[in-house]
Amino acid sequence: MNIILIGGPSVGKGTYATRLKKIYNIPHISTGDLFRDNMKNETELGKTAQGYIDQGNLVPDEVTIAMVKDRLSKEDAQNGYLMDGFPRTIPQAEAMSEFTKIDKVLYFTAEQETILARIAGRRICRGCGAIFHLKNIPPKQEGICDYCNGEVYQRADEKEDVVKQRLDTFDKLTKPVLDYYKEKGLLAEVNANTDVNDPSFHVIEDCQEVLDKL
Repeated sequence: MNIILIGGPSVGKGTYATRLKKIYNIPHISTGDLFRDNMKNETELGKTAQGYIDQGNLVPDEVTIAMVKDRLSKEDAQNGYLMDGFPRTIPQAEAMSEFTKIDKVLYFTAEQETILARIAGRRICRGCGAIFHLKNIPPKQEGICDYCNGEVYQRADEKEDVVKQRLDTFDKLTKPVLDYYKEKGLLAEVNANTDVNDPSFHVIEDCQEVLDKL
């Protein structure tokens, strides 16, 4: 089951993927995490990517495509995957079709006001990458990860001005990808406007309804 997750920045793809990977026993592959690993280790790729990501811009296609192709060749991705953060452009989508088959594309939607409200409290562990939210999913100890005791911080690319730039980038470059997959009959829209702690939250159930038909 090869699934692509698409949505604007901070729409919740990482949170949903964490739950879906346990349900379907397939890895969650985030291009953002791959880049952050390289930046943390100060590789040449990481240094190049840092400048683009901090400004809310996309890393050049050829770099991202090669990285994703290599990741999908790993043993844990042979029975399926949840791809988060790729493809974001038509050239990326066309290139991806040459080395993997896509079964479904889940497009998560939320209003900009909802996204900006979420981002104000979103935090991530610098050590293991666990996601927290100061209001919805706060760490038990302020600034400390519940799982590895690593530092919990706000990413530079999740500050409000950068998020707005990323939303503009998404509108200009990524939405054409939605039309690309819609024409192929692979696109399924999922309303992600409710928060995970809301009693009416049903994003995961809506995803399962789509994926269980595959």
